[in-house]
Order: sequence, then C-alpha cells, then structure tokens
Amino acid sequence: MYPSFTGSTRRPRQINLSGRNSNPFATNAASRPAPSAPTTQHTVAHAQAERLLRQQERRRPPAATTIQKTWRGHRCRKTVRNNWRREWDAKEEADQAVGEVKSANGLGSLPYVSETDCFVQLRLLVQFASSRDPSDHDRLRHFARRYRSLPEGYSGAHPPDIYSPLFRLGKLTVSVLNQTKLSATLDDVNVLLSLLGTLAGEIPEQMAYYSRQYYEALGRLLADARCSRPVPNYDQDLLNNAVLSLLVRRSPSTIHAYEGFASQFLCQPNLPLETLYFLAGGLRLEDLALALNNLLSLPSSNNLLKSTTSENLLWLAAYFIRLYGSKHHPETKDALATNAVYVTVLSRLVSHLATEISRRIDAPANPTSISDDGPASSSLLPPAPLHPFVRDEILSLISQEHVSGLLAHAATSSESTSQISRNLPSTLAVYALTLLRAFPQRGDEIRMWLYLGSTSASYEGRDSPIPAIKYYYNAASQTSTYKLIKDEPSHAIGLLNPSARRAITQRLNDRDEQWQIILLFLELYPIVLKVMDDEEFLSGTAMPDSTGSWTRRSALTLDQVKDLTVFLKNLAFSMYWNASEIAGVDEPLNKNSIAEYFGGNLSAISDNHADAKPARPRDAIIAGLPGMTMNYMKGMVTGLLRMIYERDSRRRFLPSDHWLMTKWFEMDRFIPAVVQEEEEKHKFQETYDADANGHNDDDMDDEFEDETHNALIGTQRTQQVRNLERLRRQQRKVSRRKYLESVTPRLEILQNMPFFIPFATRVQIFRHFVLLDQIRRRGTDDAEMWRFSMMNSGRAEMGRHRAKVHRESIFDDAFKQYYDLGEGLKEPIQISFVDKFDTVEEGIDGGGVTKEFLTSVTSEAFNSMSGLDMFVENDQHLLYPNPTALEERKELLRQAGEPEGSQLYNESVRDLLRRFEFMGRIIGKCLYEGILVDIHFAPFFLLKWSLTGGHTSATRESAYRANLNDLRDLDEALYQGLLQLKNYKSPSSSNENDTIESLSLTFEVTDTLFPSDRPSSNPSQPPIPRTTELRPNGSNIPVTTSNRLVYISYIARHRLSIQPFHQTAAFLKGLGQIISPAWLAMFNQHELQTLISGSAASIDISDLRRNTQYGGLYVIGDDGLEHPTIQLFWDVVTNFSSEDKMNLVRFVTSTPRAPLLGFGHLNPRFSIRDAGSDEGRLPTTSTCVNLLKLPVFREREVLRERLLYSIRAGAGFNLS
Repeated sequence: MYPSFTGSTRRPRQINLSGRNSNPFATNAASRPAPSAPTTQHTVAHAQAERLLRQQERRRPPAATTIQKTWRGHRCRKTVRNNWRREWDAKEEADQAVGEVKSANGLGSLPYVSETDCFVQLRLLVQFASSRDPSDHDRLRHFARRYRSLPEGYSGAHPPDIYSPLFRLGKLTVSVLNQTKLSATLDDVNVLLSLLGTLAGEIPEQMAYYSRQYYEALGRLLADARCSRPVPNYDQDLLNNAVLSLLVRRSPSTIHAYEGFASQFLCQPNLPLETLYFLAGGLRLEDLALALNNLLSLPSSNNLLKSTTSENLLWLAAYFIRLYGSKHHPETKDALATNAVYVTVLSRLVSHLATEISRRIDAPANPTSISDDGPASSSLLPPAPLHPFVRDEILSLISQEHVSGLLAHAATSSESTSQISRNLPSTLAVYALTLLRAFPQRGDEIRMWLYLGSTSASYEGRDSPIPAIKYYYNAASQTSTYKLIKDEPSHAIGLLNPSARRAITQRLNDRDEQWQIILLFLELYPIVLKVMDDEEFLSGTAMPDSTGSWTRRSALTLDQVKDLTVFLKNLAFSMYWNASEIAGVDEPLNKNSIAEYFGGNLSAISDNHADAKPARPRDAIIAGLPGMTMNYMKGMVTGLLRMIYERDSRRRFLPSDHWLMTKWFEMDRFIPAVVQEEEEKHKFQETYDADANGHNDDDMDDEFEDETHNALIGTQRTQQVRNLERLRRQQRKVSRRKYLESVTPRLEILQNMPFFIPFATRVQIFRHFVLLDQIRRRGTDDAEMWRFSMMNSGRAEMGRHRAKVHRESIFDDAFKQYYDLGEGLKEPIQISFVDKFDTVEEGIDGGGVTKEFLTSVTSEAFNSMSGLDMFVENDQHLLYPNPTALEERKELLRQAGEPEGSQLYNESVRDLLRRFEFMGRIIGKCLYEGILVDIHFAPFFLLKWSLTGGHTSATRESAYRANLNDLRDLDEALYQGLLQLKNYKSPSSSNENDTIESLSLTFEVTDTLFPSDRPSSNPSQPPIPRTTELRPNGSNIPVTTSNRLVYISYIARHRLSIQPFHQTAAFLKGLGQIISPAWLAMFNQHELQTLISGSAASIDISDLRRNTQYGGLYVIGDDGLEHPTIQLFWDVVTNFSSEDKMNLVRFVTSTPRAPLLGFGHLNPRFSIRDAGSDEGRLPTTSTCVNLLKLPVFREREVLRERLLYSIRAGAGFNLS
C-alpha cells in the first residue's frame, strides 16, 4: 500500500519528458514494441542483446591474436625477402667486380659462368621478387639480360626441379610487363619481351596454362603503345616472336595457348597488319579454330561471348577471317574438318553479333550527334560505323566466292571421325542462316550465291557436282523431323515445342540440327522458283544432269515436289491451327489484363471476351537460331507453299484435290464458324480502335516515317520520344496480331493458305462477309430500305451518294463526284445520266442504273483505246497498270517547264495516283455488289491482290515475289530474251565463264517513255529512253555466266515490282477500301478473275431458268404454268450451242459468264418481260437491269431466228 497525505493509496502516474528509457529491461527505442505487445517480447529482446554482447567479447581476443600473427608473419616475410635481396644483390655485384663491366645504372650484363650459378640466382630471385616493387623490376631486367646472354651450349635439357622456378619467372615477367609504364625505354621493354619469348620456348607446357595472362599483357602493351606513342617502345620482331612462341610447338597443352591467344590477343582492336601477316605464317589454323570453338562452347559464365564486349568480338571475327583467308589451303588432307570448324566458329560469332552487324554495316561515317537537351536511350543513338578493316572482312563473308564455295569440299563418305564433319550439313546450314540474319539487306544475294554453290561429292556412283538445292533437299528429306511431319500434321506440335503435351521424344541437339537443315532449304528453294521456268521445273530428274543448265540440274523431280508440298501443308496447317499450343502459354490473364497486354482498356470487347482469359503466346526461337522466330518461320513456309501452289495453278502438275485439307475440318460447320470468327475479330478491332482514341497504328507509322525524313536540327529529343511511341505502337500491333492468330485459326488459314478449302466454299464465305459488312454499315442489306431510312433521317450523307454523269465523260464525272466518298462508296449510290444538253434521262435507279454506271466506268477506264493509258494490254489482251504512267506524267510536266517539287507538279502526280486509287474502288464496288464485268487482268497483277491480305510477321516472305514466269504475262519478248540469256553459251568461246561477256550487258535497264497521250498522237516526238541501275554502280558491273541469274532476277523485280509500284499500290489501296485485303487473300489469281467476270464454265440453262423473273404478260399465274412463248424460249435456248448460250448471257447481262454460285446470285436477277405482239420485232435488252424484252412469238423457228440474230449482232438498246 502506498501511503499519502491525501488518503489515496493509488500510486500517482509518472510522466517522463526526458526521452530516456528508465526501464532496464526494454530494448532501444527503434525496436521498442507497442504498449499493447506482450511483455515476454521485452524479455526475449533483452536476452538476445546480452547474448550478442557475450559473443563479441568471446571473438575479440582470437581476432586480436589473428591480426598480430598476420602482421608478424608479414614483417618476418618482408625481413626474409630483404635478406634474400641483399644476398642476391651481393652475388650480382661480385660477378660484376669479376667481370669489371659497369653500366650506367651500376649493373652489368655479363653472362653467368655456369647454368648452376644461373639457376641458383633464379631460385633466389623468384622467392623474393614482387611485381609491386619497382626495384625488383630492375633486378628482373638485369637477370633477363644475363640469362639471355647464356652461351649456346647451355641450351640443353634443364634439371627437373628448375621448371617450377622458370614458370614462376614467366609469371613474374608477365606481371611486370603489365605494369610497365608508357615512359619505359625501348631496352626495358625489349628485354622483357625477349625473356618471355625464351621462356615460352623452354617451358611451353607450363606457360600454355598461363596463356590468358600472357597474351593479355602482350595485347595491352600493343594497345597502350599504339594509342599513346607515335613510335612504339618495343621491337616489333620481339613482340611477334613472343606471340608466336607458345603456338608453334605441338603438345597436349597447345590448345590452351591458342585459347589464351584468341580470347586476349585477337580481341585487341587495331592490331598492325604486319603482325597479322607474320602470325599467319606460323599459326596452325585448325588449332585456332578448335580453341575458339571450345571458348564459344563453355558454360555461360565463362563463355567468350558473355565475357567479351561486342566491339572486341567484331575485331576477333575480322582477324579470324583475315588469318584464315591468308593461309588456308583447301587442298590439304584435313581441309574438310578445318572448314567445318571454321564455319562453326564463324556461325557462332556472327550469330551473336548479327544485330550489331546489321545496325552498323551500312551506318554513315559521320552520324548525327545527339543534342545535350536531355538523356537519350542508347538504343535510339545513331549506330557508330564499323572500322573499315572490320567492315571489309565481315563483308567478305557474303562474297560470291565465299558463299558459293561453302559446299565445295562437302563429302558424303564416312571416313572422317570428326563430330563436326559428320554434322557438316547442319553446320553449313547454321552458318548460311546466320549470314541471312546478319545481312538482311543482302539476303537475296546470299540466297543466290548459296543456290549457285555445289558439292564435289559423288552421288549414287556419279562424280558430277550436286547442286546445293538437291544436296539440302536430300539432307532435309532424310531427317526424322521431315518424315514425321509429312506423315501427320500433329507431329509438328511436339517438334516445334518440346514442352508441348504432344512432344516427340528426340534429343534437343538432334532436333535443332534437323530443323537447321530444313530451314536452309526453305530459304533457298524460293530462289529456284523465281529463276526457273516451267519447262525446267517439270523436267527435274533424280540424277544430276551435267549437260543441262544449272537451273535444270537444280530441279527436283515431281515426286519430290509432291512430297515437299505434303510436308509444307502439314507443317503450315499445324502452325496456324495449333498456334497457341506450339507457342506455349503463360499463366491465364485476369479480366483486366487484356487491356494491360494490348495497351488499352479492352475489357468491353464482348461478354465472351470479358469472361475469357486468353493466354499470352511466346515468340519462340526455332532451332536455336537467334532471329529465327516462329512468326518468321510461319511466313517463310506460307510464302514457299503459295509459290508452289501458284505454279501448279498456272500449269497443273499435281492432282486436283492435292491441296485440300478438308478432312481436318468439320466442313458442315466450317462456314458458320468462320463467320463467327470474323464477327469476333471485327468486335475486337472496334474496341481496340476505340481504346486507341481513334488513332490507327498503321497511319501513325506513316506519319512517323514522314517526320523522320523531315526531322529538324536540334529536335533529337523530340524524335526520341516519337520513336519510343512508335515502338510501343508496333509492340501493340504485334500483340494484337498474336492474339487474333490464337482465336481465329480458320480465318488465318483462309487468308494465308486458302487452297486448303474448296473454292465454292470460299466464295460463299466471301459473300457472307460482304453481307455482314453491309448489315454493319447500313443496318440492312436492302439498298432501298437504306435509302428510305437516310431520307427520313434528314442526314446530308444521302446527297454525297447522288451524282449526275455525262455519257461522253463518264469516268471523269464519276472521279470528280465520288472520289472524296472514300469507303462511303460501299453504300448504295444514285446515278442520273445526262445527255450533252444536260438533260436528265428518265428512270428510277433500282440497281440497274448503278450496274450500267459501273460497267460503263470500267469499260472506259480499262479500255486501252479510251486515251486514259492508265492500263495497258499484253499480247493476250490482259490488263495491268501502265508501268511507265507515272514517269511519263513527270516527263510531261518537265517538258511544260514545271519545276520538280512545285505545288502544281506534286498535285498533278497525286491526281494520277488518285485516279488509280479510284479505279481500284470501282472494281471493289463491283465485287462488293456482286456485279460481273467483262474485264480480264493479267495473272501477275491479280496475284498481287491475293498477296496483300496475308498478315504474318514475315510479310516479305509471304508477299508477292517477282519471278521469271510472271514476266511472260507482262512481255513475251522480254521473257523469251531472258530465257535465251539464261541458257546462252557463245559458240566461239571455250571458256564457260566468259560466254556472256560478248553480249556487253551490265546491271542496268533502259525503259522507253511516251510522254504524249499515245505514241501515235505526236509522231514527230520520239520516245524518251530512261536508264536505271539495277544495283548500286550497276552500270560498271558486267553480266557474266556466274551472275546472270542474279541479273535475271533483278530484271524481273524491276519490271514487275519496282517500276509499277506506285500505280499498283494506289490501285490496291482503293480496292482495299471497299474489299478487305484479308478477303482477297482467300483466292488465287485465277479465282479472283472468276470473281470479277464470272465462271468460264458452260452455261447451266436449267439453273438460269429456275432463277429467272418474269414481268408483263409472262408473269406466271396461279396455275403455275409458264406462258407459251416462255416455254418456246427455253426449248430453243436449251438446244443452243455453248457459244450461243454465252452470247445470250452477254446480250442480257453484258458479260458472257455465269455467276460463281449460279444465277441465283446474279444482281439484278435475270428477267424476261413482253415487248408487244409484233413478231417482226427483234428481242432487245436493258443490260442495266439484266432484262430481256421478248416479243410474243408463237412459232418456234421464228423465235429462234430472231433471238439468234439479236444475240449474234451484239446490240442492245438500239436494236428494234
């Protein structure tokens, strides 16, 4: 009880304002628990603190003892070493006194009396000498001078116990050389270099294990002297001797010396060329290649690629290429193994440096500097150009001699036991694929040089060279990967992704090697297809024919082509159909993570998408090759498969059902499933565009390109921000594409490999897509209902769809009034034809006037005699854009004195391109409305339509590729001339390599321009020649036998792709505004022509009769019987010849072909109505509404005679 005067027994509360803790059991303030914490924690904390203090007290005495012992040991060792120094110095001074030789520093260079005295001093020197003591440096040089002066008789075998002191002497010399200052005299450095060279020759085994430090010191000496002194402070011969001394003797440890030499010395920049030439004479390149291969195969922590900078690796690669090229002799016995290791080393180096090389190989010599207005991302800095020596050596890898000679020493015999030699096909494949990744701008040339290569190995008992294509096809077709995928598409899942559920049991290295061989063949075979004409393609034989041309010898047999297409079909099918399973998936995303994944709020895509948890596919690396991603491979396989399919479409050599893969689909549900995928894709796109605030990534990319070309000085920071934004947009596009690929597999197959599905099915899908688009845009597929709703809504848009057109200037009037409509041309339009007095023709546009308008516009625009000259005809009267139209327009402006780049000049050029764009819209409108037009385009031009919709990442691999066979549809004479050039051999020349020179061709082409409207309109004005180089400096590069295929491919690319590029792009842009490019991708060139002008099959009269509408007297009554005249009409028409049936259809519909899906899809419907009872009248038509006006005939022969006269006369409105 607490006593107090107040009578209260409660202890008063104590308040401490000092901040001190009066509780001895509490911990410090920082770790003080909350007042509500249990009191046991205070006790535990106090106990832990006391235990820590006791541990520190226990450790204090032993720590003090250790420090004292270490210090005493150091002091003792220092004293002993000083004693040894005095002893060593006394001995050396005594020797100097005996020799009476003095030097400026008090030391002499008299040789030792005997080896015994020398080794006694050596043992003593290495005991005390330290690289950190400058006085020991002088002692070491003094010993080196005396040791170097030993008589020749002392060079015998050393005592066994002396090798260790010699090795320690070598390590000491390397350390001292590393610390030698730049101010050291020439003699000081030379004596150390001489000693190193001597030791390397006497104890190479021991020094080889110290080679990294050894060559690091030599390389540093070389680099420091070169950077800081105008004249090196060493003797070049002594340095070269020291470098080479460890490498010239063969021993088990020599490989270690080469590893040190490669990793340290050859990674130094700017080695003198004389040093390289000296080394090339004494190096064993096979050992150097093996050493580098070992260094590049080490675990990641010790791997040379990880421990060395990219800049030093570039120099290493350049030195290795120069050394190999200056000494290698392919005729030596071990040349094959040497080549294989050399190729392996270069593959790994170039593969690792591929990004660096591609960025810097063509970088400008003086890149624009970045302003100092803020930090810049290193990835956005302009790349520094490669050193000229490095660039020249790297570029030598893609020379024709180097690339074409890769297979020159390949052998199929099993004599070699080298693992690399046994895997030579995959080794060369990796190297070739690496070159393609590192030099993307020169990819076509590399592929061509590889294609022109051959192997000298015997083939089935014959000694003729095997073309590279056949060599790699044979190697690829024998792999288990090729065979498994050819047998079953599902095998590709496990072979492409070993972690998939259906993985194939196979060693990872074996799988990668097999894929490498297959991938190289897939890279090369498109080159063959580009330069091989159909006759050569179909003449392939299993045995190489040494008498034929190189392309003929490279042709595969048709059975091999068939097997290849089966493999490609199965592989491509799996890559699209099982894209998610092959790519692998990460953890499921939550509802809102899609927005994060695509960079926007996409949670409102739809109820289905909101509940779904799509997985994020990974872009896997194929065959262990950087840059060879799944998407790139998908594009490459798709492109090659379509090239073979296009050739088969042009000239059938495979069974008609060979390309179908309907057994892998549920065809009865295929069309609804595809339509559903299209709807989901459209919903996703709408949501994506809404989240992007209406900005289209493709449009933004175009804006960025324009701004990049027009960048202002001092705006680098702004450009960096814009480039980062562009990168983000590109990433979103890739993410969007990957997601769509995973959720729309049927659409992906239709757009990239449509030939898997029957043509009739694809036509139905196309019409469904158009119908869905009409409903989305109009709310209905009925044009009249749309017009009615627009008129009732009071919106002004309806006025934009009305136009008055003069029949004598129908195209110009249509262009002026409808060009600005853009995509709005999809909606129903209202046309009023006016005569020359501006009087409107009477009539209501119920669809017929629109049809007449479209057919009239196309007839005028695509008629070569109309004077527009925007499209021209080939020898088969097939149309394609005038390749010289743009240049002729520019030439006309120049002749008119209009300066290039002026407002009028640019506007005139843009006007021409806008007209091409409008023509594309008109054709798209005809396809959109299902109106057939009698216009026929060249197949190569239609092929570009179908290749604009495939949207794989490797667009270049799956897009249109100009080839020799397409030239036939452009210019038959040019095609025949190039064929003669390809097979040309001068009869007067015995040297096959000089057979083409007599033609005096160079890599340039001359085009002929006709600036006037037509060549005949102004005969006094001669055509204007325009010469273009096919490649840089092409006018000075002659066409030879070895490069004529390259010349042919460049000619094809110029004529088919480059010259008409702007015209074709404008036309396809307009076409794509009406018909989605993805829809066009579902058809090949011949199927597109059928969509435009109808089926070339014979007319089915029974189908026409079922889908004919009747008017006037011919309307079918309640009894369901046809009018007698109608019965006579069908009886007559049924017995018409095929030609007359087509004439009848042309007479009524303006085109001789039937719609693809039958006359039930003819728009407007085929109709017949009465035209009076005068049997003397002839039948007439209104082609605008597909209406036949047939008088009432009672006699069969009269009807037949009048009808045949009308349809054969080719007249319509005015024939009565």
